[in-house]
Amino acid sequence: MGTLVVNLLGCFLAGLISYLMFERFLLSQTTRTVLLIGLLGGFTTFSSFGLQSFNMLRDGEVGLALLNVVLSNAVGLFMVWLGYSLGKLI
Repeated sequence: MGTLVVNLLGCFLAGLISYLMFERFLLSQTTRTVLLIGLLGGFTTFSSFGLQSFNMLRDGEVGLALLNVVLSNAVGLFMVWLGYSLGKLI
């Protein structure tokens, strides 16, 4: 349950910080990268995934956003299964 809360909080912060940086305070690309990817990426990589998917939707790239969500989850689950299955062989 703690991971869910951290991931959701990270997504909220990614949206808030993204809006503030792009709409209110025009910060350099480097500063945005450090805050969104460095700071929040260290907090939760799920926030980066959520922000990336949101940006695709916002930019009208609905197909890419859906592909990103579906493939990331499906391939992620497959990789968990693969790692788990290989772990049983060791």
